[in-house]
Amino acid sequence: MKDKPTLPQTNHGNHKKAFLFIILLGVVSLFGDITYEGARSVTGPFLSTLGASAAVVGLIAGLGEFLGYALRLASGYLADRTGRYWLLVFIGYGVLLTLPMLALAPCWQVAAVFIVSERMGKAIRTPARDTILSHSTKQVGRGWGFGIHEALDQVGAIAGPLIFTGVIYLNLGVRTGFGVLIVPAILTLFFLSIARSKFPSPEKLEISSTHKEAGDAKLSKVFWMYTLFSFISVAGLANFQLISYHFKVESVVSDIQIPTLYAIAMGVDAVVALIIGKVYDRVGLISLVTIPLLTLPIPLLAFSHSHGAAVASIVLWGMVMGIQETVMRAAIADLTPIRRRGTAYGIFNTAYGGAWLLGGVVMGLLYEISIGYIFAFVLVLEAISIPLIIKVKRAVLLNSKH
Repeated sequence: MKDKPTLPQTNHGNHKKAFLFIILLGVVSLFGDITYEGARSVTGPFLSTLGASAAVVGLIAGLGEFLGYALRLASGYLADRTGRYWLLVFIGYGVLLTLPMLALAPCWQVAAVFIVSERMGKAIRTPARDTILSHSTKQVGRGWGFGIHEALDQVGAIAGPLIFTGVIYLNLGVRTGFGVLIVPAILTLFFLSIARSKFPSPEKLEISSTHKEAGDAKLSKVFWMYTLFSFISVAGLANFQLISYHFKVESVVSDIQIPTLYAIAMGVDAVVALIIGKVYDRVGLISLVTIPLLTLPIPLLAFSHSHGAAVASIVLWGMVMGIQETVMRAAIADLTPIRRRGTAYGIFNTAYGGAWLLGGVVMGLLYEISIGYIFAFVLVLEAISIPLIIKVKRAVLLNSKH
């Protein structure tokens, strides 16, 4: 196991095929994000029009997010056990079709089923999709491959909410917006079908000592140490909901600027994903030190009363998200054997979701007491995470010498 195993192989034919496959999966994620990020941008207000209380809206959102991460542990294990990665990806993306059905939802209870189902679909597809994607990134560079995928993904994350902005601006109604989502949902499955037909066995794109890996039945101690680093560092990043809540109640920025700032963060995420992907392919795991270093100043800026500091915090927040969604996923492929990779992604994603839950709950409670406690909480977590990733890097280098 090496610290920098992600530089592209020399097989030019496989390199071109791998790049095409990455682009196809990126386009799939782009249209998928248009569908569910577009819907997520208005589901709160929509549920309220159906008579749901604030508590119900919070419960639906919380339950959806919890299932969206917790079920990844099971789906990742199932993917490895059955080898039916493509089937799980198709099922997961197929559930996106529930979101256009929100246009017909007669009550909040029915709408809740559709919303939670979509989150469950994401849980079903993500470990299998990331495993499939990881095979192609071996050829072009793990970081660069995942960076391209994340950048295309974020294009959809920006476009989805903008579609609803246009629908609302034209006074067409939110239900019309949900109906429009049938187009990107179908395009998601269309491009997924193309990817499947062209690359039915994507594992063949990964040039590795497959025979050796087939005998490796356990996830290494390094993987578990890396997962712990990921959990601690992610738990120290304030979620956008809490940051935007502060912007609202303290009148730091105007209401109309809040979604604009979120769009800016998504744009920064896309650009940084490409940059950090290349950096990871050159310097390896040590590039992950950027996560705690960039996370540390965010609460100082985000929970201030300065407009300029608020904008700066959102830029940093977008940078951290770009690194998390790119390099953290890429590293899993370098730290795990092929046969256990779906399980590894399931474990990682579950830990990732748990970290967001822990961080969100703790920082929300601390916000009610004193913002100063949030600074201390983040400082402690990120200070712990830095020596952890350094220890992971050293362990990987040590293993590579044996």
